[in-house]
Amino acid sequence: MRDALPVAMRARDKAAVSALRGTLAALDNAEAVPVGTAPRAGALEASPVGVGATEAARRELDERDVADIVRAEASERLEAAAQLTAPAHAARAERLRAEAAVLLRFLDTAEDAAGDTAEDVAGDTAEDTAEDIAADA
Repeated sequence: MRDALPVAMRARDKAAVSALRGTLAALDNAEAVPVGTAPRAGALEASPVGVGATEAARRELDERDVADIVRAEASERLEAAAQLTAPAHAARAERLRAEAAVLLRFLDTAEDAAGDTAEDVAGDTAEDTAEDIAADA
């Protein structure tokens, strides 16, 4: 996903850039270590103050965690688009649907590379999502 962001920026694809930036931020936040887990004693680099205080160990997310976060981000966008029913918000709703489609494509690509189908892992295919969007519109 990080490699796709500069490509989307060069292509001036606003929906893809917005979706990728938001999702990458969500992934970075998920990797953050909770504040209350700082050790009270130990190695200098693990100290909450002083030398090494600006560096914190990050959590390692596995592929399943990443897929869950990306799926949640896409779902958030689809739910928000469904709530924007007023004609004045049609453009915003369409952009949210486009952002969700970008994220769902990444899920499909990642799952195909892993040997799983999108329906096995996500429980919902991109076609079903497109049908849901069309039914809501």
